[in-house]
Amino acid sequence: MDEQLANLSEDEYYSEEEKKDKVDKVVVLPVPEEEPAPESENDDPTVGLEGAAFQSRLPPDKMTSQEAAAFPDIVQAPPQSQKMFLYVRNRLLQLWLENPKQQLIFENALPQIEAPYNSDGPLVMRVHAYLERTGLINFGVYKRLRPLPVKKRGKVLIVGAGISGLAAARQLQSFGMEVVILEARDRVGGRVATFRKGNYVADLGAMVVTGLGGNPVTVLSKQIAMELHKIKQKCPLYESSGNTADKCKIVAKDKDEMVEREFNRLLEATSYMSHQMDFNFVNGKPVTLGQALEYVIKLQEKHVKEKQCEHQRNILELQEKLKKNQNQDKVQDLHKQYKDASEVKQPRDITAEFLVKSKLRDLNSACKEYDQLVAQQKEIEEKLLELETSPPSDVYLSSRDRQILDWHFANLEFANATPLANLSLKHWDQDDDFEFSGSHLTVRNGYSCVPVALSEGLDIKLNTAVKQVRYGPTGVEMNTTHARNSANPVVIYKADAALITLPLGVMKESLRGTGPNAVQFIPLLPEWKTSAVGRMGFGNLNKVVLCFDRIFWDPNANLFGHVGSTTASRGELFLFWNLYKAPVLLALVAGEAAAIMENVSDDVIVGRCIAVLKGIFGNSVVQQPKETVVTRWRADPWSRGSYSYVAAGSSGNDYDLMAAPVSTNPTVPGQAPQPSNLPRLFFAGEHTIRNYPATVHGAMLSGLREAGRIADQFLGPQTTEPQQ
Repeated sequence: MDEQLANLSEDEYYSEEEKKDKVDKVVVLPVPEEEPAPESENDDPTVGLEGAAFQSRLPPDKMTSQEAAAFPDIVQAPPQSQKMFLYVRNRLLQLWLENPKQQLIFENALPQIEAPYNSDGPLVMRVHAYLERTGLINFGVYKRLRPLPVKKRGKVLIVGAGISGLAAARQLQSFGMEVVILEARDRVGGRVATFRKGNYVADLGAMVVTGLGGNPVTVLSKQIAMELHKIKQKCPLYESSGNTADKCKIVAKDKDEMVEREFNRLLEATSYMSHQMDFNFVNGKPVTLGQALEYVIKLQEKHVKEKQCEHQRNILELQEKLKKNQNQDKVQDLHKQYKDASEVKQPRDITAEFLVKSKLRDLNSACKEYDQLVAQQKEIEEKLLELETSPPSDVYLSSRDRQILDWHFANLEFANATPLANLSLKHWDQDDDFEFSGSHLTVRNGYSCVPVALSEGLDIKLNTAVKQVRYGPTGVEMNTTHARNSANPVVIYKADAALITLPLGVMKESLRGTGPNAVQFIPLLPEWKTSAVGRMGFGNLNKVVLCFDRIFWDPNANLFGHVGSTTASRGELFLFWNLYKAPVLLALVAGEAAAIMENVSDDVIVGRCIAVLKGIFGNSVVQQPKETVVTRWRADPWSRGSYSYVAAGSSGNDYDLMAAPVSTNPTVPGQAPQPSNLPRLFFAGEHTIRNYPATVHGAMLSGLREAGRIADQFLGPQTTEPQQ
């Protein structure tokens, strides 16, 4: 099935060649400079027609496989037609990106397309319709120049008012479909949640915009009042001095850089093991990144021991040479023999004279050899001294080095929301080629401003928990109850199709049939879908929000780290964020600690935070916080975790399987649907987008993708070749 799935993403993403093309060319995008960082910013990475294509994640000079499928007539036409298509596509993208606050309609766009590219009005109309349907223009929150269609064509139920559900709902509504969102929480946003009290603001879930170059959130930031602020990457590390009475000391820059270099070397070594040596299975089980890292560390430790043994052998060899050099018996013996021969009285016969001459020759030769040995002895003694005074390290990493290395491992566990022992060695970083350009930013006024803005004008049923999803050849039906009072009567909703945006954690719980909030699917989801749900990983990452009266940390630093004392606790309060205008710190709990600390009380966790901060800044300056919040995303019944990761045994293909729609009669994903067996269940969310998982922009793009797919099925494609 995986071979067939390899093509599943082609209509939604890129072919391998296109991916390479995109990666090769994206470097021309201007990267916003790190310094100086203004208080608030909205850098525009779009430059010209090429920039508009790059900002839309498209190759500027080439049709994607999705475009080729939608415009077969252009593909088969002479190259000039493709050139015309690409110019029109890029120009329409540019016009939209220049003013995303207002709907870009065909009538306004056509006059702004330069001759001769404006000569084919029907083509411009088709390209405009295609870009609108696929969510590349006219998405987000913008002023409509045309009212929404009055007559609705088809009805869609969306489960979940997170970013993916809201993005899809706005699109489907603009396409003329009736949309109802069913949301179990008493708010919109899902895992985008902001704590607000007085002047205090802190994001409890999604927090970082990971670059603006290519990011659809860039468009949202122009449409919505998002206070974007660059995150300064400088992150001083503090470690315990070993004496509990003393303050923590800052890790020296050269030490920090040395350990970070070793951390990167270790990751490179694991990549080599996986991709060059094919070290991906042991005893039939997939190798994890954590296993590979520890294996490389053990190899390094073995190498250190071998170096020590070699060092000792070298010393012994030199000492043996020295002993031989110091043997002077030969010279003394020859001197005695020469003396004895010389004492024979004259006249000596020829034999006696020859003996004297030969002994003198041997003595001179031995003396020269002795002089050489003295010089060698000096050289050997110098080498011995050098070896004895510069022994190799007796350990690969000192305990202190290992603690700092564990801090970097904790940071990697934060990025993946899971212990390294859970990550697939081969596929954990499968989306790296699709990272956006530019600095990372935070939303100073809270990320929840985005879902709140996206929710305006939508029909959203809050506190509505879906208990059962029934789907058949003619549509879907959902049983719901009040999320906080299941004694309330069951309310049934019916529609032509459903978009499921449940977090992967809730999907896993639903398939296990455990938990009071599990969703039952009737009929059961096909095996290829449930197997993907089982293989994929859903991580956990928690935060502690600390609101103070005043700032006692460096106000110019956005980050500072705390080095843990043990490998097991490395993710506990390892990183503090200073992002907001008010005196607020966010402490992160990652890796194994994220799960362990969900069972610890708020008071104890906050107490540990204060103890860490006092260790860094001193007892006298650290006050008790005025407000605190401790997240427990795994325990949250409507998320059951934070975001997805590629678990050992999983791969990028599973994201494609999660994205594939489901029909009543099971079909192989990727096959064209039959008119009598059209898909009724569609899926979106960060766990359904192979190239951009575990991100807000990924969730948003998945919602736009599914809105286009649903509209194509129920409303028909928008790019039909004109009749001749």
